Formats: sequence, structure tokens, C-alpha cells
Amino acid sequence: MEAQMRIILFLMVMISSDTEAEKNLTSTEGGSITLRYPLVELGFLLRGIKNVAMVNEKKMQILEDNYKNRLHWDNNTGFFTITGLQRSDSGIYTFDSKKGTTPSTSYKLTVYESVSTPAVKRLSVSAESCILLCSVEKAEETTLLWYKDKEILNQSSSALSLLLTVHKQDSNSSYSCVAANPAEKKTLPVNITTSCSEQNNTDNSDDTNTRYYFVTGIIISIVLAEFVVLIAIIAKKKCLNKTKTTIRQTQDLVNTDTDVYYTVCKYLVTDAFRTSEPHKKMILRSQR
Repeated sequence: MEAQMRIILFLMVMISSDTEAEKNLTSTEGGSITLRYPLVELGFLLRGIKNVAMVNEKKMQILEDNYKNRLHWDNNTGFFTITGLQRSDSGIYTFDSKKGTTPSTSYKLTVYESVSTPAVKRLSVSAESCILLCSVEKAEETTLLWYKDKEILNQSSSALSLLLTVHKQDSNSSYSCVAANPAEKKTLPVNITTSCSEQNNTDNSDDTNTRYYFVTGIIISIVLAEFVVLIAIIAKKKCLNKTKTTIRQTQDLVNTDTDVYYTVCKYLVTDAFRTSEPHKKMILRSQR
């Protein structure tokens, strides 16, 4: 029994020596990453189950078109570097060395979207406190954080903005807003003395007044447009009514003229008939 346990333990040690633990790597779109495995002789670089590249006789051949002009190999160290990273490059990369003695290593690569640079805006200021807003344009996989002297005061994941209230007694501290993901972070230092100055109230008031006048102008334009449309509809209705009246009067006039014409024609025919009677009698007498 003891001999069997020793054999099992030996096999476990051999397996663990041949394969190292998976290593996590992170980067951002457009960046680069180096896989630090010394593949200097015959072997393959794989992503999942697909062969990405092959090394043979001190030369590297790219087998996947997507990596052409982006995958580079150092023939001295055997390291591979991927440049111009894309989100689709995320995955597990392994090495299959046919001659090397280095244990096989797996790299789990995750490519993130680049972090937006944060911007800070003051929302309000009073005698006691100041309210600041930190925001980013893109929030996917991004965490926003407010720092005070390297201490996290507030944070939010996948949010476009994050508020912070600064009290007057804390205005001498150092503040910063940070946008970060697992691969990258961008920091914006905030000068509280400048950002929360009472003098900046005028600027904010001007901005508020400008927005007010802008919105008011839009509303007035909409009302005027509706008024013009209403006037046009009323004018159109009056025009239609006038046209109908004119048509009706014209029809009445035509009907009247027809009646007169018919009466005159009837009179002339009747008169002609009456006039022709004596002539008929004279013709008959002459025939006799």
C-alpha cells in the first residue's frame, strides 16, 4: 500500500512539473501583450485548439490570417508578442514544444475596451460644501472611483457618473477621480480650491441663463409655428367655402340661362307654326 502511494505521489509531481498554472494577462484594444514562453525550437503556439503559429529551424510561420502583421516572434528569447490587440483576441493561449524542456504554460488573455478619460464638473457650491460630478463617455466594464488622499471615498461599477460632496473643512485634502478596468486606469487630479471657488458661480449662472434662453427660444418657435399652421388651416377653410359658394352661384346662373333659352325657343317655334297656317290655306286654294 505504501509503495502504491509513493507511485501516485511521484506521478503527481511529474504532471505538475510538466504543466504550470494558467497565467492571467490583460490589455486594452490597440495595445500589445507578450507571451513569455521560450519557444526557440520546433513547436506551436495555439489559441484554444487552433494552431496560430509554428516555429521550426529558427523561423516562425503564422498559420492564422487574423494574426498576420500583428504576431511577432523573437528568435533569441522565443517570446511571442501580439500587437494591435482586438477584443476577439481574448482566449487561452498554450505552447506545444516538441524539443524544449520548459514545462507547457497556458496564458488566459482578456482584451478590454480602452478606458475613457474622466471629466469633473461642479454641480453646486454653498458656504458649507461643494458637489462635484465625475463622468466618463463609456462605462462598459469601467469602475469610477473618488479618492481623497489615496483613500477611496466612493465608487461605482459600469456607471457613467459619480457624485462627491466635499465639505469646507476637507478642502485642503488631495482629491482625484479615477476611471479603471482590470487592464487600465486613468486618473484626473482635482483642485478643490479652484473647482469649488465661489467665483465660479457666475460662470455657472451664465451657463444656466444661456440654457434657459435657449429652451425658451425653442418653445416660442414651436408656439409660433403652431399658430402659423392654425392660420393656414382657417384660411384654407374660408377659401374652400368661398369656392363652393362661387360654384353654386355659377350653377344657378347656368340653370337660369338654360330656362330662358328654352322659353325663347319654345316661343319662336310656336309663333312660326302659327304664321305658317294661312300659307297652308293659300296653297290648298291654289291647288283647287
